[in-house]
Amino acid sequence: MPRTKCPKCLKTERILKSGIIRGKQRFYCKDCNYHFTLLHESKKQKIQLRNENDRTSLKDIASAAGVSVSTVSRALHDHPDISLETRTIIKALAQTMDYHPNLLAQSLVNRSTHTIGVIIPNLETTFFSSMLGGIQHIAAQSGYRVVTCQSEENHTTEIANLQALMNNMIDGLLICHTLYTNTFDHLKFHLNKGIPIVQFYRVNDELEISKIHSDDENGAMQITEHLINSGSKRIALLLGPKAVSINKRYYGYLKALKLHHIKVDEQLIKHVDFSYEAVIQAVDEWLELSPKIDAIFSISDKCAVQIIRYLKSKKIKIPQKISVCGFGNEYTGEIVEPQLTTFDVKTRKIGEAAAKLLLEQIIEKKTDNESIMINGELIVRESTKHLIESQT
Repeated sequence: MPRTKCPKCLKTERILKSGIIRGKQRFYCKDCNYHFTLLHESKKQKIQLRNENDRTSLKDIASAAGVSVSTVSRALHDHPDISLETRTIIKALAQTMDYHPNLLAQSLVNRSTHTIGVIIPNLETTFFSSMLGGIQHIAAQSGYRVVTCQSEENHTTEIANLQALMNNMIDGLLICHTLYTNTFDHLKFHLNKGIPIVQFYRVNDELEISKIHSDDENGAMQITEHLINSGSKRIALLLGPKAVSINKRYYGYLKALKLHHIKVDEQLIKHVDFSYEAVIQAVDEWLELSPKIDAIFSISDKCAVQIIRYLKSKKIKIPQKISVCGFGNEYTGEIVEPQLTTFDVKTRKIGEAAAKLLLEQIIEKKTDNESIMINGELIVRESTKHLIESQT
């Protein structure tokens, strides 16, 4: 038979029986001078024989402690009406009996699940997974769980993900749209339901909700100016599909050219679907141009790495003949040879800022819409010529 444990000091060595009260065995702990009762032996056995799917309930703890269910509930929530001694005893019993609160039941009462939903395009690259890491870090600090859905750059999947999350009682939503999202009715439909929604990275400025922006336009301008200042004049630009947020990099490119009085050549601007075949086709077309290109700016680090490898396979020296720049600061840019010049948009900071903004709306009930810009940083590496080199 297992030895009886005192629920106050948790010792078993000096426990004495001290009579029966209302059909329950009463015990006395000589170590802490405390009287207590436990479940009748048959009831204890029933709890011990429960299968793994059964939960210890507040009623079970109340029966063991000889108090009401409401007393147990208030004690576990540190209600000041319950004495410190009683709270200590009940918490010890809850731990001994492996009690875990029923989160679903609590959510129905409190109308809160302490869960936020996240819709993100993909997790195959560090670019978006880093954002998610920032979100999870901030959410965990506030005691919130994160449910993540991956849209895989598919607008229909994004809509389905949104509906699934809203059906599962989330407290708030963070969403980064797909490249192909150009209508936002699926988001507008949920805006009047009182659930806070924050857009991050890829946003739509027309929606009256809070947003976290990346420094795309200024970043693209810095990249283009770096190439110009390094001696490049024929700068090819590789863009993705014509999406609103991505076009900001296009505008940054145009600003830099205008600032340095370089005429825009539409032949140097290509829109691709980011597939390898489309990227290589664009590069081949650029290599046939006259005058020749002397730099390629890809708005995707992944594509920029592919371009570097392709140019090397054609014995084209980088950066002596053609400089190559990316955008996003993916880890692959550091391991390719030569290492990739890029713009770091501070993806983790974007995720952290988005989570903080959403939790302020959930916890502090803030209703004002905010638009926050996360400043990035130009990272110059070996894939571009340096100013001194270009002048020699």
